[in-house]
Amino acid sequence: MTHRQILEALSGLLLAMFVAMLSSTVVTNALPRIVSDLHGSQTGYTWVVVATMLAMTATTPIWGKLSDLFSKKLLVQLALVIYIAGSLIAAFAPSMGVLIGARVVQGLGVGGLTALVQVVIATMISPRERGRYSGYLGATFALATVSGPLIGGVVVDSALGWRGCFFVGLPFAVVAFFLLQKTLHLPVVKRPVHIDYLGATLLVAGVSVLLVWVSLAGNDFAWVSATTAVLVALGVVLLAGAVYVEGRVAVEPVIPLRLFKDRTTTLATIASVLIGVAMFGSTVYLSQYFQTSRGMTPTEAGLMSMAMVGGLFVSSLVSGRVISDTGRWKGWLVGGMVLVVVGLALLGTIDETTDLVVVGGFMAILGVGLGATMQNLVLSVQNNVTMSDMGAASSVVAFFRTMGGSIGVSVLGALLSHQVAQQVTDGYVAAQRPPSFSADSHAVPDVASLPGWEQSIWEHAFGTSFGHIFLVATPFALLALGCVLLIREVPLRTSNLEAEATAAPETAAELHRAVVRNEA
Repeated sequence: MTHRQILEALSGLLLAMFVAMLSSTVVTNALPRIVSDLHGSQTGYTWVVVATMLAMTATTPIWGKLSDLFSKKLLVQLALVIYIAGSLIAAFAPSMGVLIGARVVQGLGVGGLTALVQVVIATMISPRERGRYSGYLGATFALATVSGPLIGGVVVDSALGWRGCFFVGLPFAVVAFFLLQKTLHLPVVKRPVHIDYLGATLLVAGVSVLLVWVSLAGNDFAWVSATTAVLVALGVVLLAGAVYVEGRVAVEPVIPLRLFKDRTTTLATIASVLIGVAMFGSTVYLSQYFQTSRGMTPTEAGLMSMAMVGGLFVSSLVSGRVISDTGRWKGWLVGGMVLVVVGLALLGTIDETTDLVVVGGFMAILGVGLGATMQNLVLSVQNNVTMSDMGAASSVVAFFRTMGGSIGVSVLGALLSHQVAQQVTDGYVAAQRPPSFSADSHAVPDVASLPGWEQSIWEHAFGTSFGHIFLVATPFALLALGCVLLIREVPLRTSNLEAEATAAPETAAELHRAVVRNEA
């Protein structure tokens, strides 16, 4: 493909990637309004986020394997169609249950877009030329991350309301579909693959069962009860089955257990899980903090999120450039994790009275730390494995980070629900007045519509509780810092041929021939 042909095809691919990123960021500031309008609970708020993440996590490796069997262009277009279907169902959802189901469908499509865009780019651009186009991909990620929360806030405050957030991505998805049809022309090259449906199903089912238990325990049933025993036992059995299948049964496992023989891969994977718990589990609730505790509109909450997103963007850009120039990366990882720990600890001190400039400063510190950490963890693994394991190792780190995020959102959401319910109950008792909000204590009202005395009870409950979940997230970040400190720094390789140095002697010659063929 010529440079012009690549750019034409890349336009559709980048638009598809923009759609995938926008689907998660644009809805963030709409969630408090959605939960209020659909009479949902804090658990419902949590599962609107978790449902998409779990579906995306489960299907991303499967989409990658399907790309070795069928037309990559057709699969990207199919993922776009699935995303559009999920968005339309979500836009007209009459209840929280339907909305969560629609978010699962969206997650199936987003998982496909996330995996396939990377596969297509790697297929049509040689490794030597790929760096030339990586800036476009980075700019797309940055644009979706920066603009999503703000667009979502503006749409929620407009006549479209929160349902409009699910229409925002549709025009981009339709344009991407037809752009790909016109510009992307790749030969269909098939290779024999074995898709690990059983391993992926057992893994995600096991985690999902445990997340359902954490979300509902203490509300729908007691922590110590027969239901708890059944859910925990089922989750553990499913996860044990997943480990057995991945290690003994699967021909091409979703998670190749042999990769964990490498110390860097193991430590980076553990750190990714912990960062996912700390990052997704805490930051996904920031918009709710601004709207419920500070009385902000969704648009104002979107503007406040710029503090963290801006820090993340600048940090990832600067660290990536300096690392490319120097070949040294561990200092950035350690420094980034220190800032993540500090940022979370500082956010653990906030309540409904904290100065907004101070809150913005704390968010910026967290953003700078995350920007220097997230992608560079993947880089440390990619630099330490052979070329034949590059795709598997990269996907394992991303897989576990998203899984950690699902766990964090669910666990910290359950904690937040419990804390708020307790604080609100104490507030009504202290005021010696009955609540005007006729729902159970775990439901989330439209705080702005409550009477002044009752509004202050809810604002205080949410403000104090948000500080608690940031404090709970801090130890996870500390553990991730410990993992990063133990990773051995290996200077970045200047060419793919250097990967042979880490390969087993018997595969070195084979790898050399593969790399020569690829570059030829």
